[in-house]
Amino acid sequence: MSCASDSRDEPSCARRVALAALRDSDPAIKADAARALYAAVLDGRAVCHADLELAEPAGLPGRPVRPELVEPRQLGRRSMQSPQGRAVLLHALAHIEFNAINLALDAVWRFSGMPVGFYADWLKVAAEEAYHYSLLAARLAEYGHAYGDFPAHGGLWDMCERTRGDVLARMALVPRTLEARGLDASPPIRARLQQAGDQASAAILDVILRDEIGHVLIGNRWFRHLCGAHGLDPHETYQRLADQYHAPKLRGPFNFEARRDAGFDEAELAALAGLDAQPQPQPQPQPQPQPQGPTPDPTDADDRTPLR
Repeated sequence: MSCASDSRDEPSCARRVALAALRDSDPAIKADAARALYAAVLDGRAVCHADLELAEPAGLPGRPVRPELVEPRQLGRRSMQSPQGRAVLLHALAHIEFNAINLALDAVWRFSGMPVGFYADWLKVAAEEAYHYSLLAARLAEYGHAYGDFPAHGGLWDMCERTRGDVLARMALVPRTLEARGLDASPPIRARLQQAGDQASAAILDVILRDEIGHVLIGNRWFRHLCGAHGLDPHETYQRLADQYHAPKLRGPFNFEARRDAGFDEAELAALAGLDAQPQPQPQPQPQPQPQGPTPDPTDADDRTPLR
């Protein structure tokens, strides 16, 4: 089908605009575009055409030359005991939120034939992730750094690539798995920021956790909608997809209150409680890079595992 042009008289195609924003390589411009697009949908200046089929362009997603993307195990420790360590953590969080903008925009343009509410939901997610990114980028600037100053990992987009042809798998494994890991990781990281005296960064974590509960709830809603539409059992389907697409293994501790608020049912929470009660395997020691600043506090937990 054809879409109306971006004129004063006709609304623009929100899914086309989402793809254009996804292709943009400047994080600040992408964040502004995501927020502007959701506002345009809310006031009718843009509409979501569910039956629009778009060809995938090369080079998705648009991203800046920096940061350098490395394997998660190559990322160093993030000590909260020094400003440099907190800057590294804030950078990692900003990278996660930048990728989360891309993930939400990708769901909007890529998957045709969904109810209009699906696109509105993921445009809302994209706008909120953009807000999170902007908060973190501004806080990082107060530490004298910018997004791109430190290496980062590409794990979030890797799962996006794996599930590019299956909207059910995307809903199962991005919001309900990777983003839900953030629900578990945010409270202890927030506590350590507060303990280090960084109240401003801790407050940003509060905003992110509040909104991420809603994002995971959206993922749960559409995952269950798709399961119901195809007569599939959600629990069995999730496990099958997690195995098929090699999703990260879940491990505790879990934020059961946040997960309940995000739409996980009691059977799922009970299964997580069983995992939480099992002894966790001890990680194998990895060679650490030489620190580039103050020596990390040896009592500080190793936060190399991505939040999502």
